[in-house]
Amino acid sequence: MEASKDISRLIEIMVALRAPVTGCPWDLEQDFASIKPYTIEEAYEVADAIERNDMDDLCEELGDLLLQVVFHARMAEEAGEFAFGDVVEAVTRKMIRRHPHVFERSDADTPGAVKLQWDAIKQEEKRERAERRAARGITEDFKAGFLGTVHRSQPALTEALKLQERAAKVGFDWSEAEPILDKIEEEVRELREALQAGHPEKVADELGDLIFAMVNIGRHVSVDPENALRGTNTKFRRRFNHIEIELQKSGETLEAATLERMEELWQSAKAIERQLG
Repeated sequence: MEASKDISRLIEIMVALRAPVTGCPWDLEQDFASIKPYTIEEAYEVADAIERNDMDDLCEELGDLLLQVVFHARMAEEAGEFAFGDVVEAVTRKMIRRHPHVFERSDADTPGAVKLQWDAIKQEEKRERAERRAARGITEDFKAGFLGTVHRSQPALTEALKLQERAAKVGFDWSEAEPILDKIEEEVRELREALQAGHPEKVADELGDLIFAMVNIGRHVSVDPENALRGTNTKFRRRFNHIEIELQKSGETLEAATLERMEELWQSAKAIERQLG
């Protein structure tokens, strides 16, 4: 099988990868839940390529993201739900429907009028989607209620921040930052108890509560948690890179270095940062 610019070839490849007996063992054991993290990761890599203005990477990362769409569609087809063609048909129908000023007759001839028209069409689509969900017995709707405007598709830290900001609009909020620190200490204590009890599900639950409280303190001191964590990630990369470089200089390897040795170099990296201000 050879590469092709035709989308049908990519679909054929995915069918082959998921074919019982002759397919790829790794691809065959995947499901929607196991593939979801890869889908999110590929979307982030597309964003990263855009930020770096790397068109070569962007082309490749868009292909990786498209593969995720084809992967999900293939699994859905195997389950008798929908196929890739249905995904394409759904989005083309949506685009045509939401742009009557382009594809049909419409009086919307200004950006403001187009937005009002778009919102009205989305509301109608939302109603139709709710009817379909009800027909399938799906009762939980995260798009309903006061918090329904906060999209679940965002990174978890951002979603937590937006949920807190939304709740604060109706007074469901701490009046100051200090009590949140007490809440953080409480969550740390509960996490310790869960760890000591050896309950993995409880540990995950308490860890989530702790992170949610940390997001809250960031909001109260006007620090975006996503940006704060990204800054820490950058700092970790820089310090760990220092460890690796210093070990190479002395003929050592990361794999053979002791934790004490790496901690020594970590502290030296921090000292250099302090000197540089």
